[in-house]
Amino acid sequence: MQMRNLAIWALVFVLLLALFQLLQNSSDPATPSSEVTYSQFLNRVERDEISQATIQGDTIRAQTATGQTIIATLPPQDNDTVRILRENDVDIRVQEENQDGNFLVTMLINWFPFLLLIGVWIFFMRQMQGGGRGGAMGFGKSKARLLTEHHGRKTFDDVAGVDEAKDELQEVVEYLKDPSKFQRLGGKIPKGALLVGPPGTGKTLLARAVAGEANVPFFTISGSDFVEMFVGVGASRVRDMFEQAKKNAPCIIFIDEIDAVGRSRGAGLGGGNDEREQTLNQLLVEMDGFESNEGIILIAATNRPDVLDPALLRPGRFDRQVVVPNPDITGREKIVKVHMRDVPLASDVDPKVIARGTPGFSGADLANLVNEAALLAARRNKRLVSMQEFEDAKDKVMMGPERRSMVMSEKEKQLTAYHESGHAIVALNVPAADPVHKATIIPRGRALGMVMQLPEGDKMSMTHEEMTSRLAIMMGGRVAEEMKFGKEKVTSGAASDIQQATRLAKAMVTQWGFSDELGPIDYADNQGEVFLGQQLVQSKSVSGTTARKIEEEVRGLVQAGMDEARRILTEKRKDWETLSEGLLEYETLSGAEIIDLLNGKPPSRPEDDPTPPPSAPTSAVPTTDADEGPETGPEPQGA
Repeated sequence: MQMRNLAIWALVFVLLLALFQLLQNSSDPATPSSEVTYSQFLNRVERDEISQATIQGDTIRAQTATGQTIIATLPPQDNDTVRILRENDVDIRVQEENQDGNFLVTMLINWFPFLLLIGVWIFFMRQMQGGGRGGAMGFGKSKARLLTEHHGRKTFDDVAGVDEAKDELQEVVEYLKDPSKFQRLGGKIPKGALLVGPPGTGKTLLARAVAGEANVPFFTISGSDFVEMFVGVGASRVRDMFEQAKKNAPCIIFIDEIDAVGRSRGAGLGGGNDEREQTLNQLLVEMDGFESNEGIILIAATNRPDVLDPALLRPGRFDRQVVVPNPDITGREKIVKVHMRDVPLASDVDPKVIARGTPGFSGADLANLVNEAALLAARRNKRLVSMQEFEDAKDKVMMGPERRSMVMSEKEKQLTAYHESGHAIVALNVPAADPVHKATIIPRGRALGMVMQLPEGDKMSMTHEEMTSRLAIMMGGRVAEEMKFGKEKVTSGAASDIQQATRLAKAMVTQWGFSDELGPIDYADNQGEVFLGQQLVQSKSVSGTTARKIEEEVRGLVQAGMDEARRILTEKRKDWETLSEGLLEYETLSGAEIIDLLNGKPPSRPEDDPTPPPSAPTSAVPTTDADEGPETGPEPQGA
């Protein structure tokens, strides 16, 4: 709107400038002219130098034989000029004096600067009064963008892996298409639907699909767009947004990250009169107040439903909460197929195998995986994306990019090999552990090496046996360093292992009740919500005696895992050393290759590809182990 107004005023200015130039040119003819006295004019007439003359009022304009125009002023009450012209055979023309035209031209020339200033003043006044939503005084207008979905329209066919959420929202689509179907039975469609789920699960895409299926206008806005430094601006934007929606009803309003404006009231400063609370109050009134907003359905998304105000979640407002979780194996397969539509695939690509190898991935993670595979294929100058690119992309996403350019000394490589072999051998011999997917001593991310485990299926919980086995696996690297190089040569490479083991053991004691001494009591620290540096919820406090017992229990669990790892590595020392030598030789070994190596069968590698073929994917979020300081890898499941 603002650009259009500027273009209109620029056009007006150009037209006025052209008119001014035209008038100037009309007042100054192109032919050369000179003013002479009346006597000089008569002398030229008598010498037959004048062939044509034009009389206009008290002025006479004559054309000489050389093409020059001369102008002379006639004397008052002149009666002889016409006679003299006729005696010398001069062609005479008479024109009326045009005083009005000269007056208008003069007025236009004199008033043009003032008219221009008035036009500019009107333009800026319109902008300040809200003529455009981006004007100086237009900050009270809604920033919601209207998407009619003529291009890039999304439907439920573009959303996969969230079948239950689609079923919940199907009623909204049917209501927008045929409201009478529900109204004749006395049913009322929910006014608001709250999409709850982790980041990247497709909440925004699902809202766009609802609008695309119903083929109705779709307003989208972020929760942070309501909040400004001026009190009352957010409430004004809420009112304006609903006014726009009423004009386009039936329609959908989608508010992304609504927790930015919908947090519980009473938690801020200023006695409840701050900007965010005023905006929330107005939103509550618009959703279910005295005025009915028929045909307007509000859809919001958040990954923090615990901080929303209870009044926002009551029936009549956001009375339907739709959970959008991370997809299971079937959902991941469907999502991968959706993202593979525009990717040329080789014949060996199997979406089901990719889905099995990526548990815990969200829709955004899978989209990134497909994109990384396509980029790898382009980098390798391939015309089709093969399964090898998908496996390499999965390793890159899970474990980080390889740092082959990093120079490691033979001592560091040997220490890393024995460290990672300790993890792998313990993982192969504990009572309950996920299968080893891959072991490598090639630096990835911040780690000098790592062992990745993938469970055989999606896991929702962990048993006590799995937790204690995981503790032993985590401490296997530290024990391996002690047994091979001596306690004096132990490095800081196990920092990440110790951190994750401590976190898991503490959760077992304080949250999950796996301590006979403390019992099934929740001792976890609840830090509460911090607002402007103030603690709003008091942390759970425990006595000094209980805190010491917690520390003793945590230390006992970690030490038990360390003792179990030492026992396994002592009994399986030959396998441990064999695997360490194999890692030093091949650098990366898959799970199947590790089993073959321990059985005396060396891995077979293609001569043209130094990278080992990946094992058949199992599934799940990897457990990574760093050899270089604390690592920001995935946390143990459930910890």
